[in-house]
Amino acid sequence: VQLQASGGGLVQPGGSLRLSCAASGSIFSFARMGWYRQAPGNERELVAYISIGGRTYYADSVKGRFTISRDNAKNTVYLQMNSLKPEDTAVYYCNGRKPDGRDYWGQGTLVTVSS
Repeated sequence: VQLQASGGGLVQPGGSLRLSCAASGSIFSFARMGWYRQAPGNERELVAYISIGGRTYYADSVKGRFTISRDNAKNTVYLQMNSLKPEDTAVYYCNGRKPDGRDYWGQGTLVTVSS
């Protein structure tokens, strides 16, 4: 299964972006799908995920601003990012985790929040 991420770009503080992660196969082959991000000089961190059962998780830093969702028919997971802050600037990576713990990664998509 391959994951294709898209939707990054340059946005002003307070703006919005929506990231998409399209899977080449069924997203239900994954126990969960989500997004990580990595800012320059920082470690990769988990931003949000949605489990096969629909349970969601958000990092404290994005709660109330980001929403993860999925379109089962399109095998696509989305990350709606609102009220973006400069500290949200990072490369965002789509992730799929199999029930056995194996991780699959999409290519990164750069999000830059700057005026």
